[in-house]
Amino acid sequence: YRGIVLFPWHARIYDRDVIPPMSDSKPEPPGSHGSKEVKGKTHTYYQVLIDTRDCPHISQRSQTEAVTFLANHDDSRALYAIPGLDYVSHEDILPYNSTEQVPIQHELFERFLMFNPDKTTPAPPFSARDTLKAWQEKNHPWLELSDVHRETTENIRVTVIPFYMGMRDAQNSHVYWWRYCIRLENMGSEVVQLRERHWRIFSLSGTLETVRGRGVVGREPVLSKEQPAFQYSSHVSLQAPSGHMWGTFRIERTDGSHFDVRIPPFSLESNKDDKAPPAGYTF
Repeated sequence: YRGIVLFPWHARIYDRDVIPPMSDSKPEPPGSHGSKEVKGKTHTYYQVLIDTRDCPHISQRSQTEAVTFLANHDDSRALYAIPGLDYVSHEDILPYNSTEQVPIQHELFERFLMFNPDKTTPAPPFSARDTLKAWQEKNHPWLELSDVHRETTENIRVTVIPFYMGMRDAQNSHVYWWRYCIRLENMGSEVVQLRERHWRIFSLSGTLETVRGRGVVGREPVLSKEQPAFQYSSHVSLQAPSGHMWGTFRIERTDGSHFDVRIPPFSLESNKDDKAPPAGYTF
């Protein structure tokens, strides 16, 4: 899709496909669900606005990509979303320069950026408005991308990016919320289909929850050479400030046989200086 970069994030990628040297590796304790120690590497991601004209053509997304926030205490909705806001890895961007004064269509484009041509530099002719800087500063804790987890099983790569959303009071207890973005990529040539999900969700309070179900977000996506990737977002809440999740996806081959793809374990951490989540995206 066409898009425009708002600002970068420097994330730590924990790639479980990168084997550490023998001197660094440690034996796994029993029942550790494959929790080998993985060292993170810094990698650049970007916060981008999606051109709304391209949204209908992004077929391998579960929905138009959006960033969700916790709503106000007095709001009847638990969540609200800013559609057309995405996180993109550096290697997934193809740069181009547009000569148009409004190069993409998005309701926030003209609120965030202004046309400011400078013939002395080849840089794009746009500069950030004060509203973008204020919005970025205000929403930083809820937008921040810090950890990316990745693992490949039989040519199916699963990438997970968790985001802390904040805490809410509910029936005399604290409820902590996270959203997580999952991307599945078929790195091979065989056509496969995602059939089931199996999650394990551990809370610091000591509870271990198992979640099983058909597909993901109401879809059973096919991953082929023509459409090799599928991406979706979901949410999880715990009655504890931290925990972790892991699991598997059941994948079906064209001959009807199945195999399980590992979802890399990832931590659910809350911000220590927990503030109230943003009250809408007002300016």
